[in-house]
Amino acid sequence: MTTTASNEIIIEGLTRAGKPFRPSDWVDRMCSTYASFGADRKLRYSPYLKPRVVNGVRCLAVDLKLRDVNPEGFQQLMHFADENQLNVLDAEGNSIPVPA
Repeated sequence: MTTTASNEIIIEGLTRAGKPFRPSDWVDRMCSTYASFGADRKLRYSPYLKPRVVNGVRCLAVDLKLRDVNPEGFQQLMHFADENQLNVLDAEGNSIPVPA
C-alpha cells in the first residue's frame, strides 16, 4: 500500500474476520466527531483524520501526531478499532496491534 505516509496508521473498514464494518458511513462519523467549524461556517475535518479508500475498502487514516495533540482522542479511536475488531495497518499495509 503506497497511499499512506509513514506517520499514519490506517483503521481499515474490515473486521479481523474479513467482513465489511457497518454502518458503512463509520469513517464519515469519525471524521465529523473531530471536525470543527471554520470562520466561514463550513465544517472542517481535523487534519489528523482523513477518509481513504484503500484497495476498495473505506478506511480512516490517522496521523500519529494526534497521539501527542489529543491523547484521549487517539485512545478513543484505538479503543473503537479494538472493540469493533477492525484491522489497524501501518504505512506498508501490514496489520499491527492496536497502538497504545
